[in-house]
Amino acid sequence: MREDNLNRVAVALDTSDWAEFQRWCELFGPRVGTLKVGLECFCRFGPPAVEEARRHARRLFLDLKLHDIPTTVARAISAVRDLGADLVTVHAAGGVAMLSAAVDAAGAGKILAVTLLTHLDESELAILDLDGPGAVRVCAWARVARNAGCAGAVCSPLELEMLRRALPAPFLLVTPGIRPRGSQDDDQRRSATAADALAGGSDMLVIGRPLTRAADPEKALAQLELEMARVDSASS
Repeated sequence: MREDNLNRVAVALDTSDWAEFQRWCELFGPRVGTLKVGLECFCRFGPPAVEEARRHARRLFLDLKLHDIPTTVARAISAVRDLGADLVTVHAAGGVAMLSAAVDAAGAGKILAVTLLTHLDESELAILDLDGPGAVRVCAWARVARNAGCAGAVCSPLELEMLRRALPAPFLLVTPGIRPRGSQDDDQRRSATAADALAGGSDMLVIGRPLTRAADPEKALAQLELEMARVDSASS
């Protein structure tokens, strides 16, 4: 397995079992580009989860999806800044002032703005009185994030091509909702394969259960690497 091909993968460490969390850090940390500590682990274990992941990770992604008034978000970013996270998420819907405050407080870290969560489809948006194509809203919020100084945006695979045309590199596009072809989407309604996401312009694939819950994680990593390598070959 050529591990450099997995540098664009962030493994989501979603568990409330500390021993399992440690095993995943040891297994995936040296093999992929990024380990992602999300709300479940951070709320359960606190800063020790970040410290444990940091010991094994090439890069650390702290996925807290902060969404509050600018002062509160800035103070929260300052509080986690010293933990060593390379990337931290906030919600784009918090607006320009909140996004800018997060960027200012992040220091050397990078702020990613979450656009629409991948479980939301247009029927759910209508219930929330957010009518209209979700992709248009994602693009608008991602532009706001870029203008506020964020390093990138988190979006589903379905919005990638539109965003990549509107927001070229170095603005990062980080993509959850990655599933092997034919697998269950679980609670992710806007999902795609790794190959489709890479072809659409994703810079980082966020993958959790297809790797962490795989019967053979090593085999799952090898299959993912092969899929990514094929995309690279086709585009070169």
